Amino acid sequence: MARTLMFQGTGSNVGKSLLVAGLCRVLVRRGHGVLPFKPQNMSNNAAVTADGGEIGRAQALQARACGVAPSVHMNPVLLKPQGGNGAQIVVQGRVVGHAGARDYQTRKGDLMPAVLDSFERLKRDADFVLVEGAGSASEVNLRARDIANMGFARAADVPVILIGDIERGGVIAALVGTRTVLPPEDAAMIRGFIVNRMRGDAGLFAEGMRIIAGHTGWPALGLVPHFEAAGKLPAEDAYDLAERLSRPAPAGEGDRLRVVVPVLPAIANFDDLDPLAAEPGVSLAMVRPGRALPPADLIVLPGSKATIADLAALCGQGWDIDIQAHRRRGGAVLGLCGGYQMLGRRIEDPAGIEGPAGGVDGLGLLDVTTVLTGDKRLLAVAGRTVADGMAFQGYEMHMGRTEGADCARPLVDLGDGRIDGAVSADGLVLGTYVHGLFADNGQRGAWLRRLGAGGSGLDHDAMIEAVLDGFAAHLEAHVDIDRLIALARQA
Repeated sequence: MARTLMFQGTGSNVGKSLLVAGLCRVLVRRGHGVLPFKPQNMSNNAAVTADGGEIGRAQALQARACGVAPSVHMNPVLLKPQGGNGAQIVVQGRVVGHAGARDYQTRKGDLMPAVLDSFERLKRDADFVLVEGAGSASEVNLRARDIANMGFARAADVPVILIGDIERGGVIAALVGTRTVLPPEDAAMIRGFIVNRMRGDAGLFAEGMRIIAGHTGWPALGLVPHFEAAGKLPAEDAYDLAERLSRPAPAGEGDRLRVVVPVLPAIANFDDLDPLAAEPGVSLAMVRPGRALPPADLIVLPGSKATIADLAALCGQGWDIDIQAHRRRGGAVLGLCGGYQMLGRRIEDPAGIEGPAGGVDGLGLLDVTTVLTGDKRLLAVAGRTVADGMAFQGYEMHMGRTEGADCARPLVDLGDGRIDGAVSADGLVLGTYVHGLFADNGQRGAWLRRLGAGGSGLDHDAMIEAVLDGFAAHLEAHVDIDRLIALARQA
């Protein structure tokens, strides 16, 4: 049976996902079999698993760090925000319903058996299972029926390491405050703490580490300096886009291929764009609400968990006007999944999948119509782009069926007579349900050449592996790994 250890945070976005991925790679490099686990995740950035379901993208990255294929049991409960106050509920990879925020608080305890079942399955196949909590350990107002943090730790008897983020400020108060508000039984599960994202002279916070240990009684297990290359790894959710949005444009941007992406409220699977952003010859601008879309060579409409609502938001920002002007100037537009649906003439929702039954006009840049249906397509796919025969591997994750005259010019050939996507008559507006096109090195290079830019020869997969290895070495230098191993409990 595996040894287990859980990593909870003083808040959201303190680096739990990345730390777990890095520690997974540390243990793998030491010769252990490791699997990641997150009882409950909330994210619209999801991945298709080898067993035909979906999990949070962060757990897919952690699986990669472990050198294994992702499984639905690594993230048995996935909440995908949909609308202003609710989420689609995915249990062990399959959609089981929708709940408002208040309703979910009363229902979540019913999901603990599925969570523990998945956890038991993973423990049978690993030396270590590293568990990631969700949000903040100090959300004692949500402690009843909790399955994500201390509720799970207590039910599964898994010791906890608490993570604080010094970059946010107030990390001493965050860690000591968590100790203060936790019930004694929950606080007793915590075996130590790690302070993450230290910038500058680490010696300046040595006294801070002693103060935290003195007030909490928890040992300090590491002060982790900021790791710049982590920005090359996929972001977990839309909250993580804030940092990317705030980055200044690089010098010499004038000679780069300009890719512009409007950031919509329910943006999903936005890691489709990471390989483009990593290209040295590409300037990728994620445009936040309140700003006009700047001049571009390519505008990408990414995936969406709420296509109709996001289309309304896009038009409300005036971005539809910007896109139409870009199109008149001869600019290219690519729609991925929900973005593909927006490019059509109509989106029909007769069953009320996304809200009240009805339909709305799309942007009209492709002669297609989408009908939203209740069946969700989750499938790994491979094929070739029709225009150039370039191979790719990717996945589909969508609800809806899209048909129309422009589908006679499909974007991709999936083999066995299956095609997908649509291309306008002049070839400048394209849409597809396939995610992951740009992750393939050859496919990405072909897109860049089509748009008049030269490919750099970047091997995106090799880059991700190098970052994971580099981060593992970083953690070995700044975290007491041997003590973490000793604290992990045999279960």
